[in-house]
Amino acid sequence: MPDDLLERALRARGMKSIAGIDEAGRGPLAGPVVAAAVVLPKAWRCDGLDDSKKLGAARRERLYERITADTRVRWAFAVVDADEIDRVNILRATHMAMARAVEALSVRVDHCLIDGLPVRGFGWEHDGVVKGDGKSLSIAAASIIAKVTRDRLMLEFAREFPQYGFERHMGYGTKLHLEALRVHGPCRLHRRSFQPVAQLALSFDGA
Repeated sequence: MPDDLLERALRARGMKSIAGIDEAGRGPLAGPVVAAAVVLPKAWRCDGLDDSKKLGAARRERLYERITADTRVRWAFAVVDADEIDRVNILRATHMAMARAVEALSVRVDHCLIDGLPVRGFGWEHDGVVKGDGKSLSIAAASIIAKVTRDRLMLEFAREFPQYGFERHMGYGTKLHLEALRVHGPCRLHRRSFQPVAQLALSFDGA
């Protein structure tokens, strides 16, 4: 389970405001990538908080409400849509979302803990923490906010584009989604730089 050892070590070095950062949606064929940044108060606890990928949707929603309802917690998120992903590539889009989330925080950040590898050219001092959503409380909290925010967006898109079944797969390349793509072709939410969307888009655009 994640703990606050990394945050405490940074505070011992004089850093007061430490943002945990994580993203959701790097792998899907459709929809945005969402990043969240969270600054937790000292000695903050939240029972059951863990890497969002290990938790069911209902539990993630409960944790999201607990995190965001706590007025001591500072949090923000940023969304990069499919068009921008296609323009700059998914890695750069993810890093852009992370930076925008930190910029949107209501506090000045002294240091960031980013889930994964360090980010070259990131605008804040930071450490990359591989599998950080299972190690750091602030990264785990960010993973919950990013995942729940993205899932809520995909549920809204499911009402706009019911033929794709986004409410069931959240844009990931499941058998159901691939079949819908073959029948209907891609919509504006699909990442045309991703295979097999790119090939299917050529087929429909050329039809």
